[in-house]
Amino acid sequence: MVSVQTRAQAAATIGMKAYAGPSLFQPHHARQAIRDAYDKKIPPLIGYYAGLSSVDITRFLAPMGYDMVWIDWEYTSCNVETMTTMVHETIFMSEGRTIPFVRVPGHDHAAIGYALDAGASIVIPQLETVEQAKHVVSAAKFGRRFGGTRSVPPFRLVPGLTDKPADPSIGDVWRNQNEQAAIMVQIESVEGINNLDAILTEVPDIDIVWLGSFDCRVSMGLDANMGQGTEPEWLAAVETFNETLKKHKKPRAGFCLGGPAGLAKMAEDNMILLISADVMKLLEMGPQLLSTRQAVALKN
Repeated sequence: MVSVQTRAQAAATIGMKAYAGPSLFQPHHARQAIRDAYDKKIPPLIGYYAGLSSVDITRFLAPMGYDMVWIDWEYTSCNVETMTTMVHETIFMSEGRTIPFVRVPGHDHAAIGYALDAGASIVIPQLETVEQAKHVVSAAKFGRRFGGTRSVPPFRLVPGLTDKPADPSIGDVWRNQNEQAAIMVQIESVEGINNLDAILTEVPDIDIVWLGSFDCRVSMGLDANMGQGTEPEWLAAVETFNETLKKHKKPRAGFCLGGPAGLAKMAEDNMILLISADVMKLLEMGPQLLSTRQAVALKN
């Protein structure tokens, strides 16, 4: 068994590989990594957003050393096999240095199980109520004794080879996995913000929270405006969100596409920072093409 402190110390030299499970087929100790970042034992996790369901892009980026990758299964045309392969490519091609998070398409029990069985941690979109939170956490955990309704996958791990528990003192591999994979939830409406206090009180197994500012603003009848605004009702909603997380000592996550100063500020409160995305890089190609056409245009 590797101690919590040992993992945090090792992360200084080998990054998230220090939090890898006993087998790369198992999820990382992502819950612990997030908590260590919150306790300032390690820096925030730096991540990449995979908005395209491309195994090739995932394979190419995996060795770069991101701490985590967000695989978006909610908004891409992606089947279970492709999602699973992207998770495996992330873990194996990074040699355990990158933690895959999969944003599942809704709150479906089966989708949550598919992502976790692949070895990922999960992102739950559009969480609004205590009942929804209880459902998704139950779908993610093994054992009725622990409030879980997740089914044990009989052939995901090889007996005696990849099914070794990280800490035998707390039980078998399935009990251990309850403590390994992390659950991130997205609050994307005023209803979710107003219910967040009750959600975190009654469902403490939520590990980290993301404010879905685009959806939240649209749900309030405000312009999306890249998730930013100064309207009084918007500022009040954001303040409520932030104060609720502080009350419950829960980490938060978010995009940070600015420069060093912005990163430093975001790192004060965000334990996962997404700093780049495949779709953002593709958006750069339009202006690049236009400037090239202008540069080589025939002169009259």
